[in-house]
Amino acid sequence: MPPTGPRAVLSAAPPWTYFIGSAVFHYLGPAFAVLLFTRLAPLGVAALRIWSAALVFALWRRPWRTLARLDAEGRRTIIAWGAVLAAMNVCFYLAIARVPLGTVAAIEFLPVIVLAALGARTPRNLVALVAAVGGVYALTGIRPAGEPLGLVFAFANAALFAAYIVLAHRTARRLRGVSGIDGLAAAMLVAGVFVAPVGVWQAAPAVIDPVTLAAGIGVGVCSSVIPYVCDQLAMARMARSTYALLVALLPATATVIGIVVLRQLPSLAELAGVGLVVLSVALHRELQTPSAEKESSSCRKGRTKCAT
Repeated sequence: MPPTGPRAVLSAAPPWTYFIGSAVFHYLGPAFAVLLFTRLAPLGVAALRIWSAALVFALWRRPWRTLARLDAEGRRTIIAWGAVLAAMNVCFYLAIARVPLGTVAAIEFLPVIVLAALGARTPRNLVALVAAVGGVYALTGIRPAGEPLGLVFAFANAALFAAYIVLAHRTARRLRGVSGIDGLAAAMLVAGVFVAPVGVWQAAPAVIDPVTLAAGIGVGVCSSVIPYVCDQLAMARMARSTYALLVALLPATATVIGIVVLRQLPSLAELAGVGLVVLSVALHRELQTPSAEKESSSCRKGRTKCAT
């Protein structure tokens, strides 16, 4: 009898479905965060996001237990991931406070083109990569708009996002004895420590404003819990280059979220860009190693248990 329950459902779902969930919440939370800037400084919003996510993970996964059983190399990976999460979130919020969300999303895509290109080993995947790049160009025109300092933060966030992909994928696929979600929980706890020096005073006003505090917690759940958990579920069964290509969905998602939440209507060129991004995802086929193909076949036949 095939396994049932939430774990079985998570195992059976295609990995790209998790990425779509991640992409939606990746910018839905920040779109609401932009609206919070009238009540709280960007650094305060960033800190509140990280701390609320760390609290959720602490109650759910007990990350200190994960840190206790990791070896030295594992702890270094988690600490590096936590530092990247803290710096990435700070740079992201400082960027979107000065630069349109769609522009930040496009810049965020640029460094991961390299990660995607490294895995484009077939003509079909190369065409998919070209379509993704063309779609992002059509969405943004690669015309950076906003304050120069905001663009500096946007490019810093992009570099850190590429580092996030590498470290998150390493945790999801290679960290022994620790699930990707447990590793994420531990990294978020570390990120909460790293962000404290720059975020305490900026986030302090939320303590006496229940509406702002509740909104900040909501942003944390939408931006750092749901999407990052989806990332781990996707990365556990997805090559890093495939995930990097799917990042092309982020500018398209940002455009849609901009329409719904911020009423930023797209042009015909931007709609064409969304179409190219969707085409690139449809064209791409992940390359599997012989061992991965054997494992996938065994899972389909029910001879092994697929891990989530």
